[in-house]
Amino acid sequence: MHSDLSAPSRRDLLTMIGKAGGGLAMYQAMTALGHAAETQFTGPPQLSGAKPGASVLVLGAGLAGMLAAYELTKAGYKVQVLEYQDRPGGRNYSVRGGDKIVEVGGATQTVGYAPGNYLNPGPWRIPHHHRTLLHYAKAFGVELEPFIQMNHNAFVHRKGAFGGKPQRYKELATDFKGHVSELLAKSLNAGALDSAVSKEDKERLVEAMRDWGVLDGNLAYTGDLHVAAQRGYDKAPGGGVGGAPTPSKINGLSSVLDSNVWTQMGFFFSYVMQTTMFEPKGGMDMIGKGFYRQVAKLVRLNTKVAKIAQDERGVTVDWTDTKTGQAGQSKADWMVCTIPATILSQMDLQVSDAKKAALKALPYSNSVKIGLEMKSRFWEENYSIYGGHSFTDQAIGLLSYPNFDFFKDRPAVLLGAFAGGAGGYQLAGMTPEQRIQTALAQGEVFHPAEYRAQFLNGASVAWSRIPWIMGCCATWSEDSRARHYQDLVSLDGRIVLAGEHASYYGCWMEGALLSSLDAIKRLHARAMSS
Repeated sequence: MHSDLSAPSRRDLLTMIGKAGGGLAMYQAMTALGHAAETQFTGPPQLSGAKPGASVLVLGAGLAGMLAAYELTKAGYKVQVLEYQDRPGGRNYSVRGGDKIVEVGGATQTVGYAPGNYLNPGPWRIPHHHRTLLHYAKAFGVELEPFIQMNHNAFVHRKGAFGGKPQRYKELATDFKGHVSELLAKSLNAGALDSAVSKEDKERLVEAMRDWGVLDGNLAYTGDLHVAAQRGYDKAPGGGVGGAPTPSKINGLSSVLDSNVWTQMGFFFSYVMQTTMFEPKGGMDMIGKGFYRQVAKLVRLNTKVAKIAQDERGVTVDWTDTKTGQAGQSKADWMVCTIPATILSQMDLQVSDAKKAALKALPYSNSVKIGLEMKSRFWEENYSIYGGHSFTDQAIGLLSYPNFDFFKDRPAVLLGAFAGGAGGYQLAGMTPEQRIQTALAQGEVFHPAEYRAQFLNGASVAWSRIPWIMGCCATWSEDSRARHYQDLVSLDGRIVLAGEHASYYGCWMEGALLSSLDAIKRLHARAMSS
């Protein structure tokens, strides 16, 4: 066994996690290590008393921009919102039948989903502690339903484990804790840890391992009926004469370790991935639509910003209407800019060199989601899987099963890939049709009899190829945040930036909203004192 007395630093550990698992994995690790702040929402801002005629120009009608417009209007400001796309919501949207997805380079998909079906290519779940989002969803009448995050009956697949055959999560997780409990209990009984624990704690730990690991009287993990009550049966309990169950056969420790199941177990312990979670009924774009209902009269869609300037009197934006070609100019006293850094860093922008450097120093992660519409909900009928995720070490990353319309006899959309890191870039480099075929080839390892036979059509969103953002979400490193974060979020003259990239809650809608509230509070304070 290799021994290294010099453990990696937190910075080294986060770097390794980021390289292996992408921005989301790094964020989860930052949370676990105490680097990522919990949500800080304590209620809507109490802004009031804007100076008569004071105006604010908001760039971007994503959640951050629309929230800024909503709260600033309440405070008495005259607000205009300019949005590049023909819809509000930004990354908060759902892809539905008839929609077109246009990529850099011109590849275009026309989505063929049946009415009522959709893919959420951006955000798709809301943690229970994202209080800002939950508050405004309730205030704006957006109905939420549970998002089934953890499903013990779903699968775990690794190419090098069990001959490449997927295993039920409940079986692997039960076996892992059983084997580990046996090893720890026997080590305790043998006195191997006497220097680390007291006699009383030793006794309690042995009892805990016996109970938690479902060990027998000899502190052994064996495949009896008590274990089967957690991991499942070869023959389930029944009624009448032949009702006696038969326990399932446990997997050996080495095989369980091959599966890396602790990765999934740890995933479900991550602060941002713990139950309970929610999703809007009818698609994630219901959140954006709820915000838009509050500010629609303030928003100008199809408006491409070309130049952003400011002086001691106010801000000026030159823009072009993408539908008519009309050129225009908008002016205001102040600006909240929520344009993603990937786009803003390429624009003619009059801010400090430090803020420009911060924008250019901020890379965005990649992510690819693929929604596969199937003829029926075969995962429910044939596998008893209702919501949750099946994980794989293939490029697609996972399958996620829909959390609504259970037992319905009509087509449904399965999330056939949520790929980040190397897998995300591999899929992004393919044509849309190649992505679908890859998702089918890799996903059928879970459902070989049904996957291709049930497939109707599919759609993919590769965020690095979406022209209005060219990336998924901001991925601050520890070093770049130390060097550039405060410059990015600072009020620069009459301009302040907002969005998930301007928060410690990157890649989440909550971060965008918290950033927006912080930005408008500082802007209001400056406006009142100027």
